[in-house]
Amino acid sequence: MADGKFGTAINCIDGRTQNPVSQWIKENYSVDYVDTVTEPGPDKVLLEVNIEKIEQIKSKLLISIKAHNSSLIVIAGHHDCAGNPVLKEEHLTQIKKSINMIKSWNFPVKVVGVWVNDQWKVEQIQE
Repeated sequence: MADGKFGTAINCIDGRTQNPVSQWIKENYSVDYVDTVTEPGPDKVLLEVNIEKIEQIKSKLLISIKAHNSSLIVIAGHHDCAGNPVLKEEHLTQIKKSINMIKSWNFPVKVVGVWVNDQWKVEQIQE
């Protein structure tokens, strides 16, 4: 079992989002470490029909939950996403749907959605 308190971020591969999301999670949920599962445009990926990719994400989340006792999953979408180049409103819809999908997996965790805006600041979407 790992020392310290963990949270888990499902984040974009875009390096501009990594620090802001991890920092936000640490500050808002008092965690010491943030495990990160990355995909280009993860808010879109979770809603696609690619079962294999979704199962890979699920499997990585389970490792974070079981090995690090993570009690939080944050799904992030962001401004200027190359992997999911849609308007902010569409991202917000996808993030909310992704939250519901992750909750449907019945992991013993809190699930939160965030948006990283054009200033690279994190805004909570829904808890």
